[in-house]
Amino acid sequence: MKRIITANSGLLFTFLLSLLVFGLQICSADDDIHKDNIVVILDASGSMQDKFSGDQTKSKMEAAKTALQEVLANIPDDTQIGLLVFSGANISNEWVYPLGPKDTQKLVAAIHLPRPSGDTPLGKYIRIGANRLLEQRERQYNYGNYRLLVVTDGEASDADKVKHYTPEILNRQIRVDVIGVDMKTDHMLAKVVDSYRKADNPGELVAAVSQILAETGDTGTDVGGEDAFEYIAPLSPEIAADLIQRLTTPPSNTSIAVKPIETTRPRTTTPRPSKTSTPQRQDTDFRSGQGTLWFVVILIVIAVTGFMVFRSRK
Repeated sequence: MKRIITANSGLLFTFLLSLLVFGLQICSADDDIHKDNIVVILDASGSMQDKFSGDQTKSKMEAAKTALQEVLANIPDDTQIGLLVFSGANISNEWVYPLGPKDTQKLVAAIHLPRPSGDTPLGKYIRIGANRLLEQRERQYNYGNYRLLVVTDGEASDADKVKHYTPEILNRQIRVDVIGVDMKTDHMLAKVVDSYRKADNPGELVAAVSQILAETGDTGTDVGGEDAFEYIAPLSPEIAADLIQRLTTPPSNTSIAVKPIETTRPRTTTPRPSKTSTPQRQDTDFRSGQGTLWFVVILIVIAVTGFMVFRSRK
């Protein structure tokens, strides 16, 4: 029994130390690393020059530009924005506005650059956008919020890449929102991403962009002191070790690799097991500094109190 108490005491001390270090890191972090980051992927394929099927006043591209201008120009100034365009004519750089601080004048000018042409290589571009966000998250020491907003009016011309990259992006805890512009059926990503909205006219498009960018990424949870102590007091060595591992292991910022080219293989009559499930996205999310800060502070206070009580009873 004494060995068990000693083992639990050592793990509890390690747990307290980990919480303290984690909390001090958050408290000492500069405000710059808590910035939110949004990459907008705008479809500038040829079909975007068409007018809405139920509203002939504007083309889908004109409506998309208006919606992005109205909404992005009014989001908080400390939000970092990037605008990535695919298949647009007369654009020498796919990043018409590289991810960085919001400069309203330059951003508005960038929004009006794309001119529709070409096909819809969405898979290629969600990978480019996600990797830029992962790079930024590494620079911000995993603080802040990271999201992709896809505005498109058709299915991807590289659907296999979309299916391959999307689970990897979500599993790296990047939020993905998609707006289907005047599509007859829901986009292939509708049931996979964090949110999907239809926009069948210019007004709905403005509303969809506004609603998505108004949502908060904060998932912090406040826990009452006594209730929190009830959760951490009976920790077994195994659970304590697992919790310490989770607290000290940041989300993966590994770049998403290019989808390998599939080679043609001889057909075989041997049945292969089918994969019917995709990796589930982790519920634990420490991307928001504000919510996490309060949670950690409360845990530290409670844990220290519990440790002192535990020591006094020995």
